[in-house]
Amino acid sequence: NDTRSASQAESLNSEIGGNQVMADAVGSLLVASFTASKVRWMAENERSNADRVHAIALPHDWLSWQLQGGRDFAHLFTDRSDASGTGYFDPTTSTYRRDILARALLSEREIVLPKIADPAVFAGVTTQGIPLAAGAGDNAAAALGVQAEPGDVVISLGTSGTAFAVSMTPTHDASGTVAGFADATGRFLPLVCTLNAARIFDAATSILGKSHDEVGALALSSVPGAHGLSLLPYFEGERTPNRPDATGVFSGMNLSNSNPADIARAMIEGMLSGLADAVQALVDLGVDVKRILIIGGAAKNPAVGQIASALFGRPVLIPPAGEYVADGAARQAAWALLASASAPVWDLGNATLIEAEPTPQVLEQYRILRDATVNW
Repeated sequence: NDTRSASQAESLNSEIGGNQVMADAVGSLLVASFTASKVRWMAENERSNADRVHAIALPHDWLSWQLQGGRDFAHLFTDRSDASGTGYFDPTTSTYRRDILARALLSEREIVLPKIADPAVFAGVTTQGIPLAAGAGDNAAAALGVQAEPGDVVISLGTSGTAFAVSMTPTHDASGTVAGFADATGRFLPLVCTLNAARIFDAATSILGKSHDEVGALALSSVPGAHGLSLLPYFEGERTPNRPDATGVFSGMNLSNSNPADIARAMIEGMLSGLADAVQALVDLGVDVKRILIIGGAAKNPAVGQIASALFGRPVLIPPAGEYVADGAARQAAWALLASASAPVWDLGNATLIEAEPTPQVLEQYRILRDATVNW
């Protein structure tokens, strides 16, 4: 969520030939969160550190390397899903774009990058002799853990919010809304990320002096649209839409809706409206949506399923509470152990189906506020 490299992302997109060229090259338009953007920031702001760089790895790559002794750069490995978040990896061909990395680093020096490990085999061995599977990015691991298939859209409500779908084909969205990532199986994971999800619930508990469940109950005691109160939930800037310097906005506040129930409702609706936009962006890009599954810590809130179904205009499924990112890692390890053609299938238990009356007017009011604040 460090947005300091937003301008560097814009520069790289321009230098490589424009938004569509960048999206075609690496599946995504660069924003501040991509590794390439941060590399350029370091090259411009900490040149002495940039000159010392010999290898670049993501956190899970570094941990796997440390487990192998952390000495030989030849032991660095990653997977397609995490590599596709660097901004210098083409998920369609599973190859690095070293020309983009060189532009980011402002240097033609040869930099060691982790080898790309196959998802179904072990990629290394710890110093104690324990085999290491490829690993994955958190959302890719969650998709593997919840056993998402083509046609499934997963909404993950963590600190940030994500909407991602398993796809058989890559995406190249020049608008920057949908990131064209790879998944943990060899397929693709078009993804929309918002910076503000569960943190909005935390803010609501602080503002209202209530627990998370109490905030949910208050929200359900209000009405759709919170009697005209709307929230633009950009408390920490925003990634989608790309507004790194934005702040949150309450709109339509009056004496009648200045009460805990309407404030709670507006905060949850505002947070989920951003993710309704995310689902629509996937649909607009041709992603087939058969099911919507909601996971993550905030999915347990009693108001989330009802309000999400109303805003999305579709039924939603809430799988049993679990650590699906960790489950995905375990499933990947089992896949490597079994050396099978496909990942093993586990019984996740029964998901809760929630279907609420659609509330398109709430989403429309949110979008009016979203578009009115573009230049704020």
